[in-house]
Amino acid sequence: MSRRFLRITVLAQAAAFLIQAITAGQLLAMPGGRAAHMATAVIVVVTGVLHLVAALLVWRSDGGPARLAVSAALLLVLTLVTAALGVLHVKMLHVPLGVLLFGGSVMQITRVMPRRAPASA
Repeated sequence: MSRRFLRITVLAQAAAFLIQAITAGQLLAMPGGRAAHMATAVIVVVTGVLHLVAALLVWRSDGGPARLAVSAALLLVLTLVTAALGVLHVKMLHVPLGVLLFGGSVMQITRVMPRRAPASA
């Protein structure tokens, strides 16, 4: 059950990062974009906390690898740093860190999703 919760939270976090990128474009293109970007930032932080909780449950309860919890914690810390840089309007660091976070969330997906056996011919 906790592994399924981890998969769901990792996918939700990656989706939230993707939506953040979309609202960043809206921020530049339309007047109401800032509110949308800030609202989705809250969703990104919430999914980050849920991801960390799920990774800790898998590690402590199911005997899963600790590296999942470490990378979840790192993603959450970087998310908070990126959010702070966004509030401070430090775009030179905010934007690249946002891209890095999305890439990190995609890497986390590859770590938590079950591997499929190659089809044999």
